[in-house]
Amino acid sequence: MKKKEEVIESHVIVTPLEDIMSDRFGRYSKYIIQDRALPDARDGLKPVQRRILYAMYEDGNTYDKPYRKSAKTVGNVIANYHPHGDSSVYEAMVRMSQDWKITNPLIDMQGNNGSIDDDPAAAMRYTEARLSKIADFMLVDIDKDTVLWAPNFDDEKMEPTVLPSRYPNLLVNGITGIAAGYATNIPPHNLGEVLDAAVYRIQHPRCSLDELMQFVQGPDFPTGGIVQGIDGIRQAFESGKGRVVVRSKVEIEQTRSLQQLIVHEIPYEVVKSALVKKIDDIRLNKKLEGILDVRDESDRNGLRIVIDIKKDAPAETILNYLYKNTDLQISYNYNVIAIVNKCPVQLGLAGMLDAFIAHRQDVVLRRSRFELDKKEKRCHVLEGLIKAVSILDEIIAIIRSSKDKADSKTRIMEAFDFSEPQAEAIVTMRLYRLSNTDITQLKEEYMQLVNEIEDLNEILSDPKRLRRVMIDELREVKKTFVTPRRTQIESQIEEIVIDQKQMIPSEQVMCTISRDGYAKRVSLRSYNASSEAISGCKDGDVLIGYREVNTLDTLLFFTETGTYGYLPIYELEDAKWKDMGAHISSRIRITSQEKILSACVLSRFDTAGYILTLTKRGMIKRTAIRDYASSRTSKTMTNIKLEEGDSVIACLFAQEEDEILIASQSGYVTRYPITLVPQTSTRSKGVRAMNLSEEEVAAACIHHQDNAQLLIISDQCAMKRVKLTDIPVLGRPTRGVRVCKRLKSKPYVIAHIRTYQLNDSFMLIGEENAYLTMKDIALMSCDSTFSNPLRHTENFRFYEPLARIEYEPELQKTDGEEAMELSDDFEEDYIDGQMSLFDE
Repeated sequence: MKKKEEVIESHVIVTPLEDIMSDRFGRYSKYIIQDRALPDARDGLKPVQRRILYAMYEDGNTYDKPYRKSAKTVGNVIANYHPHGDSSVYEAMVRMSQDWKITNPLIDMQGNNGSIDDDPAAAMRYTEARLSKIADFMLVDIDKDTVLWAPNFDDEKMEPTVLPSRYPNLLVNGITGIAAGYATNIPPHNLGEVLDAAVYRIQHPRCSLDELMQFVQGPDFPTGGIVQGIDGIRQAFESGKGRVVVRSKVEIEQTRSLQQLIVHEIPYEVVKSALVKKIDDIRLNKKLEGILDVRDESDRNGLRIVIDIKKDAPAETILNYLYKNTDLQISYNYNVIAIVNKCPVQLGLAGMLDAFIAHRQDVVLRRSRFELDKKEKRCHVLEGLIKAVSILDEIIAIIRSSKDKADSKTRIMEAFDFSEPQAEAIVTMRLYRLSNTDITQLKEEYMQLVNEIEDLNEILSDPKRLRRVMIDELREVKKTFVTPRRTQIESQIEEIVIDQKQMIPSEQVMCTISRDGYAKRVSLRSYNASSEAISGCKDGDVLIGYREVNTLDTLLFFTETGTYGYLPIYELEDAKWKDMGAHISSRIRITSQEKILSACVLSRFDTAGYILTLTKRGMIKRTAIRDYASSRTSKTMTNIKLEEGDSVIACLFAQEEDEILIASQSGYVTRYPITLVPQTSTRSKGVRAMNLSEEEVAAACIHHQDNAQLLIISDQCAMKRVKLTDIPVLGRPTRGVRVCKRLKSKPYVIAHIRTYQLNDSFMLIGEENAYLTMKDIALMSCDSTFSNPLRHTENFRFYEPLARIEYEPELQKTDGEEAMELSDDFEEDYIDGQMSLFDE
């Protein structure tokens, strides 16, 4: 018992787990790289592909024989050479038959072998297959000891380690594969071009890459298309890595009622159905205006995708957009890695050709030795037969007197000095071969063999003769398979520059935005058909404003938390007037704390004018509109730096000559030119707007030169209007003048101020919307109280349309007038040597 335990203990191997994992993964990686995922540089095949082709050849399933069930081939491959799943074998078999993936398919399959729409092939029990004609040139001479053989997985049979391959299949058909730490991606090339390059390389072993590229222009995809980027092709041919752009071939056709983009060829390995769906999604989601319909009209005559676009739409711009945002144009990356001498190697064009040429040289030499040995043996036999005819009577006598065949052979060899093969041929020769005709044929055959032996010896001894044989065989393949180029090569990659606005039709629409961030655009037809005066909103939300705008305009909005953002009108959701629209977070990252304070519409940012931002704690800043333009519009940006507890109460548009009026909650209003507010960038803190005690700023407005009166509305919807001449122009910052009488019993809190002309109107939104003109409001002095023109004053909210900033060219700025950053503790208290203080 102890002895048994000692034996078991002696077989325990103590090894760190790290070493075990490293060793096992190393073995697995080596197997995957050498025997599974990467092609051999000589025949351009992975092991599973090579085994499929040889199994079909061995079974006589060649191009000149009837088709056989694919299931039989898969069974033969699994049983004899490739002990893996049947699906992997069948999938490899199907791929080698698909003419949209391989320029020269190696398998001729009958039945459903899939489609360019990525439809799966029928089950192997339904399809039939045989080797294609060009596959015969991959396997020709394999039975003449041209390649090395190795035992199969169970040592019952021998399988070829490589196929003879009379053409550079690695280049011609290309291949993709992913191994452990390695990946290969080789596109197909034109058969005729590759063969010409191989011939030239044989004739000029030290030729340059430029010389080879006179023959091989670049990739030649079975799906055609246009390849752009000669520099990428050259880089790939030089180092094995390079990038090219593959573009569809598209024609623009003009019909009587519309334009059409006709796609005839698409990039390599692009799924046609997915491409059509992507274009249709762009149409349905209205990411691109102008597309009417997309349909696939492909049939047995070829590929055809038709894109209908509006007659007046910019067809070239739409096509460029589709090139950039769909697989109508893709990037293809060369990564040429193949097995050379059992090692993965990065190869350029010359390296791939050299690997093939070295292989073909070895194949021709081995074939020549095989045939020379066979012909020499046959000559030796013919020499014996010709000699036997001259002594036929003696030989017949010996045979008749012999006991059996073995005795006859022995006595003939002893009597006339024949070799064993010669004696075997003599005793097995039939009597009819003794006629004069057959004797003449033997002599002719002998002379022919002598000439062939001389030729084979010349091939084996003379390198020039060897190269000539290789060249002749390559030219035979080219003559047999005439392959016109399908892919067009263009030297430069065309840069796609898209002016998004060119693709947007210019039309007038209604635009709305709410405090919670819901915005939409509404066609004028829908707006005019609606009986509702105010657009629909979510419960608890309020409308900031609406306005008739153009689809090419931009909606610029500001939030209470000191941020801003903007959206092109055409990007807003197209909705009905009563709908609440889509939240702008679908286009711009915005938090739930960022409530929309105000918004305006403008056509361009390089316009003259400023945005004045005012906070409730009395800070103000002036920023040029051009500073709000940003290259990054995916989220809201800083408009003003706020102190803790502060918030924005107004963002106003103003011109250089305008004035600003600011009201505090207790009823003080200050007035001064906007030029007293320093111009700063969007990220500054600003300066003090007015002197405050313990109150906050309530409202502000801009005074243009054409406005004459000031409308004041309290929080209880009490109103009054005063003449602007009653409010003096002061400095900054001042407390201002009181514009309403202070009542101790029922103090008023200012809610809104606006400047108007006498005939202007405005609206209050509540349970019943109220439309008022300035004439409806009592004109009072600054020391009077308010009037109440409305009977019901609860839950009313002041409303005005979205502001529109009309384009005006900016004046040339002088040095020192550009926006500046102000430090947080900077306070401009002194302006032009004067400061006006005005207390109650």
